[in-house]
Amino acid sequence: MRSQKGVYAVEFAIVAGIFMVLLFAIIEIGRLMFTYNVLHEASRRAARIAVVCRVDDVDIANMSLFDGANLIPNLTSANLVISYLTKEGAEPSEPLYIEIVRAEISNYQHHFLVPGLYRIINSPSFTTNLPRESLGVYHVEDEDPGSGYIDCN
Repeated sequence: MRSQKGVYAVEFAIVAGIFMVLLFAIIEIGRLMFTYNVLHEASRRAARIAVVCRVDDVDIANMSLFDGANLIPNLTSANLVISYLTKEGAEPSEPLYIEIVRAEISNYQHHFLVPGLYRIINSPSFTTNLPRESLGVYHVEDEDPGSGYIDCN
């Protein structure tokens, strides 16, 4: 019979390698689910902020993306599109005719970081539609000249 020295070490190396790849894959899938949750929440926040802030407010994208907190890498205002629409889904001719606010997160790429299985995953688009609310304007009182607009900054 031949010498069997080192067989257990070789078996352990094979099994441990497969186990570690599976463990990292499970952790990475959890990170992917967290990323999708953050993208969905950013879409929801953008729509909510857009319905209560003025249409021309330039800070909506920054507020929607968690005020610069880097929860996930590579998420920028370039991934966020806010649209103001009529009931039919067309661009309104005046802000008075805005009925729906749509916020969409698109073109986000997630880096899947498993040893030996590195991939870039294109995420789906996350869209939130909300009905128009104040759009940053409220009833103006005659005795208060500063009333009428909400400062969302």
